[in-house]
Amino acid sequence: MAKSTAKSTFICQQCGHVSPTMLGRCPNCRAWDSLVETLPTSATGRGSGPSALPATPVRLSDLNLGERQRLPVSIAELNRVLGGGFVPGALILLGGDPGVGKSTLALQTATEIARANQTVLYVSGEESAEQIKLRADRLTANADSLLVLTETDISTILATADQVKPGLVIIDSIQTMSVADLESAAGSVSQVRESAARIMAWAKRANVPVILIGHVTKEGAIAGPRVLEHLVDAVLYLEGDRFHQYRILRGVKNRFGSTNEIGVFEMDGIGLVEVQHPSEAFVRDRIGNAAGSIVTVIMEGSRPLLIEIQALVAQSALETPRRVVSGLDLNRLHVINAVLQKRGGVSVGSQDIFANVVGGLRIDEPAADLAVALAIASSANERAIDSRTIAIGEIGLSGEIRAVAQIERRLSEAARLGFRRAIIPAHLGRRAGELPKELAIDRVDSVREAIRIATLTPVQDR
Repeated sequence: MAKSTAKSTFICQQCGHVSPTMLGRCPNCRAWDSLVETLPTSATGRGSGPSALPATPVRLSDLNLGERQRLPVSIAELNRVLGGGFVPGALILLGGDPGVGKSTLALQTATEIARANQTVLYVSGEESAEQIKLRADRLTANADSLLVLTETDISTILATADQVKPGLVIIDSIQTMSVADLESAAGSVSQVRESAARIMAWAKRANVPVILIGHVTKEGAIAGPRVLEHLVDAVLYLEGDRFHQYRILRGVKNRFGSTNEIGVFEMDGIGLVEVQHPSEAFVRDRIGNAAGSIVTVIMEGSRPLLIEIQALVAQSALETPRRVVSGLDLNRLHVINAVLQKRGGVSVGSQDIFANVVGGLRIDEPAADLAVALAIASSANERAIDSRTIAIGEIGLSGEIRAVAQIERRLSEAARLGFRRAIIPAHLGRRAGELPKELAIDRVDSVREAIRIATLTPVQDR
């Protein structure tokens, strides 16, 4: 395909200075790496100005969505995160670390949609058709309505999509796509931005959902311009260590549903398998009455999840003791350690502390603070906590235990899985409902009181 004669320019994102060539530093405002390649308006086909014709607005109340408002998929965990299926015309960005299973999930989704008599166009800029076939055979992901296209030129891809009229388009990945009008290499800021903008315009015009698979940087953010995440309708992250069996699909943006829901999958030889009861899976292999281990309950959307928190406290051989976390926020661990030292009577200042969330999950909810503190105290004092005990609560800087939301749902899930004692905040909040009678409830005001209660004799069967 011949390149357009339109000449691109480079515009500073800080001050708006226009340069005919790429510069590392803006000559006007002196900002580094702020110039972005931009096509002239005539080249992008999105003209505006005095000669543009006015558009005709429509009344919102007059719009008829019809019978099919969403395209459902038989993968229940994906449906949960999307809010009930794919919205026609939606642009969905799927990101995650290399090897976590993005392409696997996309291919499994494409197969399920194709088996429901919908044509799916799977576009790959990274693999050949034969390589995709090998992966599909391993995943048993084959369907007659699944079409594969190995192409990187956006114009060719969209022309093909117009011809085959698919019900779903998957592009793997957006960083490999390119627009012929731009001279920069695929994956550059300008290429990713322009490619995504043209795909979005096509998706809205054709009323077809599109999944864009995106690479991530070493910091874990989607590679490319930040405008990419603002441009799409939904941003999904597939989280999890490639060496752990569980994967978490988390929505961080969704214009058509909640961003609080997660989907839980297990990676095995045939791809990603849904985990129907994740709480049971995360606490299945616990060792009974081990020092430094306790279970807490976090809320992911409407779903309570039981997770095990482990801590190991050991005498440090270094001048500055180490603080190592997996699945927790390191800064939050520093706060909990300071509270334990100052308010809880646990001396850990000269010791190494290792804290871990079992199963490869990452949690940020403050409701897990109390469990982290009790796990550290248990390991430091070499006193085990009864394996049928859970702890829920946020820790304040004064050592107080603060209330958390939806405490009754958390406790009901713990009681269902056979736990017998719960250490919770003394004040439950105004909206707390009835607590399950199967649990022995210990309400505590401070972290010091929680440590004392947690290491008492294990409760007996009731």
